[in-house]
Amino acid sequence: MERSAVLAGIRLSYPICPSRHSFSLLSHQSQFQLAPSLSLKLQKQFSLASQNVLEAASPLRPSAILSDSYSETIELADIEWDNLGFGLQPTDYMYIMKCTRGGTFSKGELQRFGNIELNPSAGVLNYGQGLFEGLKAYRKQDGNILLFRPEENALRMKIGAERMCMPSPTVEQFVEAVTYTVLANKRWVPPAGKGSLYIRPLLMGSGPVLGLAPAPEYTFLIYVSPVGNYFKEGLAPINLIVENELHRATPGGTGGVKTIGNYAAVLKAQSAAKAKGYSDVLYLDCVHKRYLEEVSSCNIFVVKGNVISTPVIKGTILPGITRKSIIDVARSQGFQVEERLVSVDELLDADEVFCTGTAVVVSPVGSITYLGKRVSYGDGIGVVSQQLYTVLTRLQMGLTEDEMNWTVELR
Repeated sequence: MERSAVLAGIRLSYPICPSRHSFSLLSHQSQFQLAPSLSLKLQKQFSLASQNVLEAASPLRPSAILSDSYSETIELADIEWDNLGFGLQPTDYMYIMKCTRGGTFSKGELQRFGNIELNPSAGVLNYGQGLFEGLKAYRKQDGNILLFRPEENALRMKIGAERMCMPSPTVEQFVEAVTYTVLANKRWVPPAGKGSLYIRPLLMGSGPVLGLAPAPEYTFLIYVSPVGNYFKEGLAPINLIVENELHRATPGGTGGVKTIGNYAAVLKAQSAAKAKGYSDVLYLDCVHKRYLEEVSSCNIFVVKGNVISTPVIKGTILPGITRKSIIDVARSQGFQVEERLVSVDELLDADEVFCTGTAVVVSPVGSITYLGKRVSYGDGIGVVSQQLYTVLTRLQMGLTEDEMNWTVELR
């Protein structure tokens, strides 16, 4: 069931910083409740007038508005929460914000989720001028919602946008837009323990351009979908094959940013691997064809004793936010973590191997096949993989105290 309302007069005033904080969207004439690290005041009034507008005034960033189609939803969506996979489930609203080349992003708008219109000569369609991000929202047992490190995604998008000659939202605009989108779609956040709400921010050259040049207009868009496990195996060992002919990235290229073309480039090898029964592909560096880089959409870790090694970020590997988080969690748990060149030969002698990413979180590797030789890593989930997965996911879901100051709570 939906309850429609018009929201007007929202006034926001808060600094975004990487510390634990909370938002609260209550009934009318209510306020956001925040931890001391933020001071956000919300004045919300419902009106039955025809002007369905939400205006956000802030000294730190431009305003946001709600389109005429906005309505506040209350109850959980009627879907099979126990059978969520990792696929698109259309939800209620998406967020859109635009700016011109050389300009800055201004008013954003929540619109009903649906198709968008692009000129056939849009920069993103003709020259691949686009980036995306991925993050998740989790529902706590008390019904509140947690975001995990959204400011890190905002910073990574800014770095990628600079590489792709695009303007980008500020960190504050990004986090605000994510917050609005999640709250507008809160009935799609799975019940505690049933999955998460996957959040997909996009930044693209939407303006028309025929000659090779940056687009004249840019669109920042966010949509969401409830999801379960990324791999069909769930939290169970996956089987990888090492690709030594095709490569994901090259030095000096765009492998270190989350541009859309990086992912189309892996489809050929990934499709061939899945046709042979493998879960995914592990790529090597393109110069020596010897050092591990990453899996199609996640980072790789190798465990030997108390030492956990992962390929160093050097421009061809995406700096994963889950990767960064797992490194900190592992060190807090007493492991020695090394970021360095990791040879493919080290896979042959590893105790465990696992992958990390927003979609997969932590995914243990059961076997890796390289040049026809298959190496297995015991039965079931490795002890280290399980330990790190448990610590991180309990933090993400609000089951343990967030001593890392990584989560943003929405009420």
